[in-house]
Amino acid sequence: MAITRRGLCCLFPALLPAATRLPAFAVVDQSLRSAAFTFDKMQVQTLDHAEMRRITKGALATSEHVEVHEATLPPNGYPHAPHHHTHSEMWLIREGKVVLTINGTAHILGPGDMGFVHSNEEHGIKNVGFMPATYFVVAIGPGSDTQP
Repeated sequence: MAITRRGLCCLFPALLPAATRLPAFAVVDQSLRSAAFTFDKMQVQTLDHAEMRRITKGALATSEHVEVHEATLPPNGYPHAPHHHTHSEMWLIREGKVVLTINGTAHILGPGDMGFVHSNEEHGIKNVGFMPATYFVVAIGPGSDTQP
């Protein structure tokens, strides 16, 4: 019995699930793996206006990009001028007092407080206290895993 092109084309949908199990067709999961991050082992990086500990960055299994770091600002310090970008960010304040400016509106935040900025909104953060201010940044969305 000869198989026609039409018959062959009808077989492709049935063969596709089996073909995806072959190593040549397998999709490699390159998303962030489950892990624990020990604070003592995170390297401290000194930048112009801050100290930073990089915690993690990459893509999640659900395709979102994420970057997490901890920053410490000296009194009157700020990491950079107000700016905006495509990803969203949140700040979790650990100690000290900061002003988070979002679209020109200032918000004073202290230990336990959180700030959030939507994609493409102008924002900046500055230590307004008399002691170092430490906070965690969680960036989510396009480009967040390529941040320095």
